Amino acid sequence: MKKLSILGSTGSIGTQTMDIVDANPSLLTVEAVAANKNVEKTEEQIRKYRPKIAALYDEDAAKELKVRVKDTGTRVLSGMDGITEAAVCDADITVCAMVGMIGITPALAAIRAGHDIALANKETLVTAGHIITKEAEKNNVRILPVDSEHSAIFQSLNGEEHDAVEKILLTASGGPFRNKKPEELENMTAAEALKHPNWDMGPKVTIDSSTLVNKGLEVMEARWLFDVSYDDIEVLVHPQSIVHSAVQYKDGAVIAELGVPDMHLPIQYALFYPERKYLNMERLDLFKIRELTFFPPDLKTFRGLELALKAARKGGSMPTVFNAANEEAVKKFLKGEIRYPEIAIVIEKAMDEHRLIDDPGIEEILECEKETRESIG
Repeated sequence: MKKLSILGSTGSIGTQTMDIVDANPSLLTVEAVAANKNVEKTEEQIRKYRPKIAALYDEDAAKELKVRVKDTGTRVLSGMDGITEAAVCDADITVCAMVGMIGITPALAAIRAGHDIALANKETLVTAGHIITKEAEKNNVRILPVDSEHSAIFQSLNGEEHDAVEKILLTASGGPFRNKKPEELENMTAAEALKHPNWDMGPKVTIDSSTLVNKGLEVMEARWLFDVSYDDIEVLVHPQSIVHSAVQYKDGAVIAELGVPDMHLPIQYALFYPERKYLNMERLDLFKIRELTFFPPDLKTFRGLELALKAARKGGSMPTVFNAANEEAVKKFLKGEIRYPEIAIVIEKAMDEHRLIDDPGIEEILECEKETRESIG
């Protein structure tokens, strides 16, 4: 029986993690759940899974939840301290699926508590990869990727020597606008940007997929997860989302992981690694696939990826600025305050105005994020 702490339990990854728990009741149990402020969904999870701890980041939401579940044995906590306590509870694996910078501190705490990490929070490695990877090594902790692309790379690397790797091939669907030109994106609405052709994701990640910012963040994650240089990571636009990513080896072999676009498989693989368990989901039918196509990303049209690669190579505090500026820009776009192409403009301005910190600590990272948000908001 593996004990789980699920941070971001009410979000897309969190609820799909619960599906895996439901399918394996004799193998998985939920020790703690944590979310931002979704009282109703968290109450449902408390009553169904009976975790020892439930934490909500929002103080008022936590107070309401505490009243609503007072008849259960679950302790209700709040704020960052509460989320962190949920992260370090008596668990084997902490699922880090909270969206945003809020996820860094509890992830680091879970690592220091000796928990393996099923990682779905991009900011943890994007902004603090140089800290997180060292702490994981120091505490003999495994970071198990949950993103479909990184899970595919992780699976493609299984059993191979690190020095045999020549290149990481990171695939991108290209999002809903993959064939558009810059002038066609001028008046694209949030509703249009949220219509992802293949994946069912939250609004922020879906917008990031449309701008290719998401792929830029994944490049940064891949650098830390797999200990490769940025020169050895190549992004390929693959509209079918069947090849989730691949690894090219120095003998010319390419090993890839293929499957239907569904997050349940990478979540389950992380939870049970190195074992493979039965998963009741749609199977990939190779006879029905008419073609698999790949082409390079258009960096002139999708400047989010271009700026991400620039931030990655600058390193230090620049990825934090890139990430925070993008989050604020996406919020403004979803509210109708800026046009779609202005997302990249907001990011570039923040990067141009930033004074680089070469080797930031956690406090410097969080302060840098705060300053970037305030300069935009």
